[in-house]
Amino acid sequence: MTPNEIAAKLTGLATKYHIRDVTLLAGRLLMSFIFLHEGVTLATHFDGAAKAMAAQGVGLPLFVATIGLQLGAGLSVASGLLTRLGGIGLGLFCLATALLFHVNFASQNELLHFEKDLAISGGMFVLAAVGAGRISLDWLLARHLQKRQRDREMVKALLAVESEFSMDVRLPV
Repeated sequence: MTPNEIAAKLTGLATKYHIRDVTLLAGRLLMSFIFLHEGVTLATHFDGAAKAMAAQGVGLPLFVATIGLQLGAGLSVASGLLTRLGGIGLGLFCLATALLFHVNFASQNELLHFEKDLAISGGMFVLAAVGAGRISLDWLLARHLQKRQRDREMVKALLAVESEFSMDVRLPV
């Protein structure tokens, strides 16, 4: 098989299986996993995690909000429901985390976490820009709303046509 034939087959498969949408799904699941895992871990070890966060200067309300953001936006990105909003929220969260908690660049570990948070933030902003793709609840919801709008327009048109042709018929009594 020549390289051109391989490329043609791959292009055909990509078109057939919507490789862009499959790739977006895989990316969404991979990016959301870190937030869902961390949110569940913080929630299940709440007391110890709250003490550790308090030592970093993070109060209890902000700690609870962090767990809520990680779980809520993580589920949003994973399921593809309100994906752009979830991506923006997690992108800003990672950006803030990098700039507030990982600025000791003398430590190789801190530098690694800083760069990781920036990379995840960038990925979330890209996701917010391109959306969730066809394999998502966002897409299903949009399709459902479009169908309902078309149905409303059809009913409105049928009622308009019916009113043009209706006659006032009176039977003799």
